[in-house]
Amino acid sequence: MTPRNIWQYLMQNNLRVNFHQYTDNTFIFHRTILPLEGRMVPQNIRFGEQESKTLFSLESKGVDVFTIDDVKKILGSSDYSVWHVISGLKRKNRIQQIEKGKYLLVPAKAGIEGYWSEEPWVIVPHLIDTYYIGFLTAMSYWNMTEQIPIMVFVATTKKKDDLEFGNQKFKFIKLSNTKFFGYVKERRNNTEFNISSKEKTIVDGLIHPEYCGGIIEVTKAMWTVRKEIKWEEVLTMTQQVGVNVALRRLGYLLSILHIKKNIIKEIEKITFKGYSILDPRSNKKKLGYSKNFGLILNKTSKELTGWMEY
Repeated sequence: MTPRNIWQYLMQNNLRVNFHQYTDNTFIFHRTILPLEGRMVPQNIRFGEQESKTLFSLESKGVDVFTIDDVKKILGSSDYSVWHVISGLKRKNRIQQIEKGKYLLVPAKAGIEGYWSEEPWVIVPHLIDTYYIGFLTAMSYWNMTEQIPIMVFVATTKKKDDLEFGNQKFKFIKLSNTKFFGYVKERRNNTEFNISSKEKTIVDGLIHPEYCGGIIEVTKAMWTVRKEIKWEEVLTMTQQVGVNVALRRLGYLLSILHIKKNIIKEIEKITFKGYSILDPRSNKKKLGYSKNFGLILNKTSKELTGWMEY
């Protein structure tokens, strides 16, 4: 890669970086930093030939997340040479390690500190094969909630340890095969990812309100999308997952929201045995019962719908 190639690439991608060739195999990049006092301070960052080749190859292909094998293909070098390049780019804040063998490319515009945070849907597809983004994260994506998730919730059929990367935490929730369905493909920039549909997001919230901000947040979400989603599909999915308490919660929450009376009537035809708790996260104190839906009420209807007053 010649200096002319590099300069053309910088101009095409509007990267405000100056450089000059230091030796035959080394380039010095000059990045200008503006501190609080307003003084212009030039910073010299020196990249070797192999480092430069790796960076420009990844950036020209629009790659956000890459693996050790990707760098091996770019360089055609030995493991030692690849690890040396990876180590150098990490030290110079041009890449961040997500987990073992997987890295995030930090663009030059991130600045000298090298801090960069991608949207979770860019990273998740590279962490696990069988997955969908769900629960509170999906609720936020579909504008069902005003809460800003501090954790990225990922549904999967495989066990995977939770992961912390930068300021993002990823929680992997293992679901059985009977519950793992109802997701759609979405695209952001160059990345395609799986995320639960609006209907399945509601169903998952009824099964696991603890991963959706609690039963009150699920109730708000149901109200928010009441005119957008196919409620017959929500009922079918709730029956398909085979979680009895989800049906009970669906019927009860629809009844206090006074929507979809036809769905309520369908659920009321079911004979429920015994009683289940309405909100598993809340105090287990019994405030009442719903005989129609077989629920122990540990949240009042006013608590569940009080947000309507604001």
